[in-house]
Amino acid sequence: MLFDLDGTLLDTAPDMVGALNELRCHEGLAALPFETLRRHVSHGAARLVSVGFGLVEGAEFERLRLGFLDTYRARLASDTRPFDGMEEVLARFAADGLPWGIVTNKPAWLTDPLLAALGLDRRAGCVVSGDTLAERKPHPRPLLHAAQLLGLDPALCSYVGDAERDIQAGRAAGMRTAVAAFGYLGEDDDPWSWQPDTIVSHPAELLPWLGLAEAR
Repeated sequence: MLFDLDGTLLDTAPDMVGALNELRCHEGLAALPFETLRRHVSHGAARLVSVGFGLVEGAEFERLRLGFLDTYRARLASDTRPFDGMEEVLARFAADGLPWGIVTNKPAWLTDPLLAALGLDRRAGCVVSGDTLAERKPHPRPLLHAAQLLGLDPALCSYVGDAERDIQAGRAAGMRTAVAAFGYLGEDDDPWSWQPDTIVSHPAELLPWLGLAEAR
């Protein structure tokens, strides 16, 4: 089992939205509603800055983007936790000896300390970050690399994520795919149009989909 990170394995929205609103306040702007920003979290810093500051570009956009990243790094794991039910799923994987890993577009300088802070770096069988390879999702190579690190045929792997690029990457890698509907889908997203194998509304639904009984 391979997981996307933001909006799939971890609920990072409290810290990412918090960092953006902290930066807005520093810039003399009012905080934006959490739900307005939450659905953009999976699309990374550039999307959040665009949503949070509107039509800025060039040097000003880069200044705000770097400011957001510095602010986010300072509170990386303050309120971030696995989604409700995910710990039980990971515990079942451990009990059954099912290997799992992470494939994210988040850069390693943020991914690695975040996973370490939550103790997940010692549990994941592999971690492929957005700068591990030259390619990022929706390219399939990061997923194929993860399967190689786990010593598995990609056809034996499944990938779950909350964005269209996740499903595109998984399908291109020859893996089964699942959409995490509990993640950061936008109001206009139509996840069935992405052609996943399934859509799950709660992490526990991954267990029967993988042929496992409910968590013990």
